Amino acid sequence: MSPLPHLWQREAIISTARRLNPSGLNQGTSGNLSHRVDEGFLVTPTGMEYDAMRPEDIVLMRFDGSHEGLRLPSSEWRFHRDILASRPEVNAVLHTHSLNSTAVSCLRCSIPPFHYMVAMAGGSNIRCAPYATFGTEELSRHAVAALEGRKACLLANHGLITVGPDLPSAFKLAIEVETLAGMYLRALQVGEPVLLDEAEMAGVLEKFRTYGQQKE
Repeated sequence: MSPLPHLWQREAIISTARRLNPSGLNQGTSGNLSHRVDEGFLVTPTGMEYDAMRPEDIVLMRFDGSHEGLRLPSSEWRFHRDILASRPEVNAVLHTHSLNSTAVSCLRCSIPPFHYMVAMAGGSNIRCAPYATFGTEELSRHAVAALEGRKACLLANHGLITVGPDLPSAFKLAIEVETLAGMYLRALQVGEPVLLDEAEMAGVLEKFRTYGQQKE
């Protein structure tokens, strides 16, 4: 039997998926993940418990929408494909129904610059894509547009997407956005948060270019 292709990427997807529910980023099997490979991308199978996944359960997909393997791909494979196709610097896509981010998405509003860490997502706000039925081309178009110049977006009445050069980066950003969404919801319970202006956010974005990096 020939070795399973892209084994480390498959194992990374499973390892990250198994962190979603304990971290509070997801419930049940509603989240999904993908990772770019030479032939296209790998994506989690639809409706399968994370703890039961094995490397051979991860689905190999091509950008023409065809797939191969033991399982059917996530129902959200379209926005994984289209994000990866439109963003060559992105290698990993993570989607969850995390509590705070989903609650904000149900207000159909973006997360504004109420806190400087909003810039971690790549801009002065975290956009909320318009609503469309899950798994559709329409939702995929909305997601790609909301992610333009960003590394995270909300999906109206649905959840959160983060992207990154690898799965750890996408996971870390999802934790950050979920925390920010929780802060924003708490602030809204008291009143309208005071927002940082564009000049301040531009300065923060510049500082984030080297944020957290150690000297060699």
